[in-house]
Amino acid sequence: MMRSMYSGVSGLRVHQNKMDVIGNNIANVNTVGYKKGTMSFQEVFSQVIRGASAPQDGRGGTNPQQIGLGVNIGAINTIHTKGPAQRTDNPEDLMIDGEGFFVVSDDTNFENRFYTRAGNFTLDRDGNLVTADGYKVLGYQADENGEIISTVGGIQVNRSETVAPTTTKEIEFKGNLDSRIPKVEDDSEKGVHKTDTIIKDSLGNSYTVTFRFEKNEEKRWAVIVEKIANQASEEPIEHSNDWNDVELIFDEYGKLTDESTKVATLTIEKDGVKFGGYLGEDGQHEENSLKIDFSKLTQYANDMDAKPYAIDGNSSGKLEGYAIDAGGVVVGIFTNGEKKALGQLMLAKFDNPMGLQKTGGNFFVDTRNSGEPQYGTAGTSGYGPIAPGTLEMSNVDLSMEFTEMITTQRGFQANSRIITTSDEMLQELVNMKR
Repeated sequence: MMRSMYSGVSGLRVHQNKMDVIGNNIANVNTVGYKKGTMSFQEVFSQVIRGASAPQDGRGGTNPQQIGLGVNIGAINTIHTKGPAQRTDNPEDLMIDGEGFFVVSDDTNFENRFYTRAGNFTLDRDGNLVTADGYKVLGYQADENGEIISTVGGIQVNRSETVAPTTTKEIEFKGNLDSRIPKVEDDSEKGVHKTDTIIKDSLGNSYTVTFRFEKNEEKRWAVIVEKIANQASEEPIEHSNDWNDVELIFDEYGKLTDESTKVATLTIEKDGVKFGGYLGEDGQHEENSLKIDFSKLTQYANDMDAKPYAIDGNSSGKLEGYAIDAGGVVVGIFTNGEKKALGQLMLAKFDNPMGLQKTGGNFFVDTRNSGEPQYGTAGTSGYGPIAPGTLEMSNVDLSMEFTEMITTQRGFQANSRIITTSDEMLQELVNMKR
């Protein structure tokens, strides 16, 4: 009779623990990135009253007789299913749309690492991407050219970041030269088409390059660099090229022929700055030389709209804003329109995520049963892509939790009845003496 009371006590205890798990789940129903817990029971040792016997001498075998001694906690597991998405439009809010954990650290050497699914990050005064508790978000660093390297450190958006100016290395012509206009005669401007573009030197200064097209014959055009001048001061600068041999020859279909000049070189020199520097056919940089590409020009009976376009070259710029793409790359946007990678978020995954241990603050740490963390980047090798401006909500299902709460309450109630009933039986036993 006493065994039933202790069984009831064990039932009360484990049902209370299960209610604690359910209560914690419901309390965290709106916690970002929270992963719910589940609890299962298992029976405790059963006392053998009589063992089993084998059939013999005409008698059948008997089964063992056992009395169970209560219930115990079987397992409390963390369920790592993905929670629903909540759109926030905050660029620092990040969600992993698949497998993986963000890696954060509070250690200057980034050796003490924690793992989380909660992507509600912010920037501190130094531009570090941090959690609500100030833990730095780790990722792969970028060099001065915006190339991602293998060095691991805190993701930082440096507001004083600049991007260096770049020279214009190539100019490409697009459009049409009107086949209907007459050829140039004497000093007449008929048969002449002028157009210009802006190029940059090594310091980011702007220069206007003016090109002059002259129609010499029915299908032949001469190209002349008429002037190169500083855009701010309008001061002309010297240039040299072999333009006497630059001739555009078109066929009957308005396309450039093979003997036509399709690519030319413009050489510009000025003290204190460099120009051009495109990569030549021999693999060497052509210093102070710009590549001029005419291959996309046509000569149709249509409007004259041939125009040069500077393919590259830009002035210096300061960091104006940033964005995080699906691969976790933090892309800086600069005032000159250039973009450069500032770093890339690092993700971790485990062979057994259920083996991770919760430490509070939405953090997990690895254990002997979780396996070693495997590091990588979003959208590759099984890691989920990152959705910026979105948060992962809790994966708690309230309807399931309330159902579990009802069954747990009834189980607790039934076990309490075992104790009261056993007590009444003991009372009857005591009353037999009267």
